[in-house]
Amino acid sequence: MKKSSLIMLVALAVVLNGLFGWLNNRPVDVGPDVPDGKLTSLSFAPYRYGQSPIEKILPTPEQIEEDISLLADKTHSIRTYTSLEGFEVVPALARKYGLSMIQGAWLTYEQPFDPAQFSPEEVQKMNEAKEHNHLEIQELIRSANANPDVVKRVMVGNEVLLRGEMAPEKLIEYIREVKKAVKQPVSYADVWSFYMKYPEIGKEVDFITIHILPYWEDEPLEVNDAIAHIEKTYKQVYDQVQALYPGKPILIGESGWPSNGRQRGWAIPSVANEAKFIRGLIQVSKKNGFDLNIVEAFNQPWKSALEGVVGANWGLLSADRTPVFPLTGKVVEDPNWVNKLMVSTVIMLLAVAYYFKPLSQLPLPRLALFLAFAQLLASLLVMHADELWAASFNPLQSAGTVAIVIINTLLAVCLVQRAMAVLNNKSANEKLGAWLQGVYLVLIALAVYKTYTLALDGRYISFPYDMTSIAVTGMLGLIAMRYLDERTLSAGMLDFDRLVGYSQASPKRNRIIAYVLVVMGLALIAGETRAFLISRDFIEAHPDLAERFKLAFIYTVTNSQLLVWLASLGALALPLWAGGYESAETALLTPQSVEAAEQE
Repeated sequence: MKKSSLIMLVALAVVLNGLFGWLNNRPVDVGPDVPDGKLTSLSFAPYRYGQSPIEKILPTPEQIEEDISLLADKTHSIRTYTSLEGFEVVPALARKYGLSMIQGAWLTYEQPFDPAQFSPEEVQKMNEAKEHNHLEIQELIRSANANPDVVKRVMVGNEVLLRGEMAPEKLIEYIREVKKAVKQPVSYADVWSFYMKYPEIGKEVDFITIHILPYWEDEPLEVNDAIAHIEKTYKQVYDQVQALYPGKPILIGESGWPSNGRQRGWAIPSVANEAKFIRGLIQVSKKNGFDLNIVEAFNQPWKSALEGVVGANWGLLSADRTPVFPLTGKVVEDPNWVNKLMVSTVIMLLAVAYYFKPLSQLPLPRLALFLAFAQLLASLLVMHADELWAASFNPLQSAGTVAIVIINTLLAVCLVQRAMAVLNNKSANEKLGAWLQGVYLVLIALAVYKTYTLALDGRYISFPYDMTSIAVTGMLGLIAMRYLDERTLSAGMLDFDRLVGYSQASPKRNRIIAYVLVVMGLALIAGETRAFLISRDFIEAHPDLAERFKLAFIYTVTNSQLLVWLASLGALALPLWAGGYESAETALLTPQSVEAAEQE
């Protein structure tokens, strides 16, 4: 092939890559603009990278003021969850920037206990928790009385019943203590079903505060259905509240949608879905007169330790304080897609430059396949490196990301070298084959471990296809290159050892690994289905076991992220399984040399 033709084909690959990137990141309409571009109320937690209320690494007053100033043109009110640990400055700053507040006190574990049944360390921790609760309540009372112009409502505890950390009787004591001491309306916030479970709490508060988070519910719905679910649930709660406590107001204290993380049932986290949910929720609340607070202002990296990647991605603003999506206008899923496109294109061009001479000698079909293969590997490498880094919230996670990126970069380089050998009908390099086999086995071991953890309890674990996408693409690409020669599909053509060019084949070992991958895939389906089956609200909604199992299985096998991961496991297992039909002696041979050997 002429060099000019090669250059034109490379240019075509670049254009197609750009077109694909544009098609996946076109601005999309996610619903009507938020009126005035401002929300009624927004949950506020000013923690940044490296900060955590769990580890007591707290934001400075200057950082808190910077955050509140950012929210001044996005919301009319903020909801806080604690009155201590640096939040003492929030009311004055809210006043400065024209915001009102729903101020909260964070209550934690407090149950009656017999000191004789616990170790001294455990007794000390429980006493410290009790003292913490006392200090929170006292500061909430002090702040509410000192700032009546800013603190419009107060919240005594958040989901402490859901977490099982406090009995309703003790919670009621705290609610009564605050009600006697402040003039503002007093409430307690929890998942909506817990107000139905403990109606005595509703009797004590001045207004009912419920959390409706369709993504986290036991029967997670598609984002468009989630809006209707909010409306239905609110009306259901409203009817029951009015029957028990006529005239008592209801606040939706938390509702929102994650922009990143693992799919649950039909609930898919994405930037566009978060924007669609928030805007739809605003429309529904406006139509029905809902009192609404949205969770949350900023992405919270520290929550990844409790709820995985998804827990850290509920904010309107990212952890580095840039908008995740606008409240008005169209939304782009990945605003940085052009930068990623440029980097991946440069990587592909470097590969072309390195192999320019042998590439210019390839027939058109083989050249086109190589360019598509190299560009796809480069795009996956850049995209997943960015995704993994964005989901790294602590030094250990960052180190893991660096390790995975290095492994996948090494794999991509080796795959490109192997592709050149296959397309040029050259004998395999045994050293290269050994490297490929070794890297594949490492990634397969990680895939097995990750699948095991997902099957065991995957609620907060993202599907890790970004870990194996290059390995899967490499296998499929090498199979396509082999097909150009043999023009037929056979078990021998799919053999893992022949694909990577490794002479010391071990069909028995490969077959065992393939079986393990298949078993892990089945275990994942079983584990995901079981998670639905045993969920309390899911059981109440579907008491018939047969119906419940059917729905749980449907939610599982229609989870697109889970299906992609199962397909990845299958793509890795098939070449390993097929290896049992191929002898080790032919592992290093090209199709032509195999044919010649058979003729001899």
